[in-house]
Amino acid sequence: MDDHSTHLAVIGAGPVGLAVAKALLQHGIPYEQLEADDDLGGNWYHGVYETAHIISSRKTTEYADFPMPDNFPDFPSARQMLDYLASYAETFNLRPYIQFRTKVLMCCPLANNSWEVELAGGEKRVYKGVIVCNGHHWDKRYPDYAGRFTGEYIHSKDYKHPQQLVNKRVLVIGGGNSACDLAAEAARVGRSCDISIRRGYWFLPKTVFGVPLPEMVPGWVPVWAQRLLLRIILRVVVGRYENYGLPKPDHRIFEAHPKLNSEILHYVKHGRIRPRPAVDRLEGRHVVFADGTSDEFDMVVCATGFHLSFPFLPPGLVPVKGSNALLYGGCTLPDYKNLYVVGTAQVRYGFGPLMTPAAALICRLINLQDQMELPVGLVLKQSGAKPPTTHLLDPHRAMRQMKFAKYTLPLLLRKERKLRERLRPADAAVLAKNPRTVQPDPELNVF
Repeated sequence: MDDHSTHLAVIGAGPVGLAVAKALLQHGIPYEQLEADDDLGGNWYHGVYETAHIISSRKTTEYADFPMPDNFPDFPSARQMLDYLASYAETFNLRPYIQFRTKVLMCCPLANNSWEVELAGGEKRVYKGVIVCNGHHWDKRYPDYAGRFTGEYIHSKDYKHPQQLVNKRVLVIGGGNSACDLAAEAARVGRSCDISIRRGYWFLPKTVFGVPLPEMVPGWVPVWAQRLLLRIILRVVVGRYENYGLPKPDHRIFEAHPKLNSEILHYVKHGRIRPRPAVDRLEGRHVVFADGTSDEFDMVVCATGFHLSFPFLPPGLVPVKGSNALLYGGCTLPDYKNLYVVGTAQVRYGFGPLMTPAAALICRLINLQDQMELPVGLVLKQSGAKPPTTHLLDPHRAMRQMKFAKYTLPLLLRKERKLRERLRPADAAVLAKNPRTVQPDPELNVF
């Protein structure tokens, strides 16, 4: 087994992994970055279709410390995003630390708090710790219907270019951003396009008064006021969704991921997209809907999202409830030292402004862990931190929390000492096997 125990292993070289790598490099923390693909970029390299554009604006997607070029449009293309990430890696000299075509099969904790990492080629290495940045747009989730569809039945992840839709009767299942984008593509080049939506969503225009919607409201405006302002704008610009044949939203704005798409309502009004209710069952090339109607289709595209999974970690090691990873401090577990899981949340819009300070915060946690005997995740838990209740992230609130944590994290060293003193030797032995057995102490709360 090869000894790499002076280094951390960063799994993944997508947008999150690159930001983490840059922070590690700047903080002088030794690491190696393991990437299964033959180039960097993650989902922007292998997972999106060729005509894709970001749904968040350029300013709300770019890294806080690395602006996108001024000649980029408000909504850059997939190609531009990949060029931007490549430029980021070149500017901060990240490529020499990336090992491409290096797929991780398994990561297991060892008794000395280091981690064993097994690679696809059979090689085994020991690392000081593991930082998981494997993304959450790859493990395809399919709906479960009675019957079978005998035409083309694909996941949105399998859609790569408009030629797949040309002159076909297409049904898109789902009401998320990918579903809206693919329905608009099918409306342009397909013979027909239907979209099956099982609940009411908020469909927001990408721009209002010539300004990208994510940039309209300053971060200091409270969420209730943002909702009120958006409802007024939508009533003026869009009107009632029922007038488009779409169901009324069944939740408040931001309680589900916003659907930023200026084309779907346009094509609905032009008859190029037909809204349909939930799918009831499949019958050959026919799809029967919940209202009893049915139609024949050539292709069904399931834009039904992804599972949050970590196939290289022991099952259940990272607790997942729905789409939500139950982590403390956004990246740690109370059970293990030197494991950091990053990028599981979905930000309301672009990732960049949050990832730069978040990666720096992870480096501070790593340095704190080096000074502690107990897992930093356990100390966070005992200090009153809670796992998130949703995978949706309010970027403005998250930014405020990170600024606060920057000044309060050093207090965890004192809290860790108190926690160790409180534990009897017998407790410490139990803790070494199962940190979950230690109950929170209200006297240790700092958050």
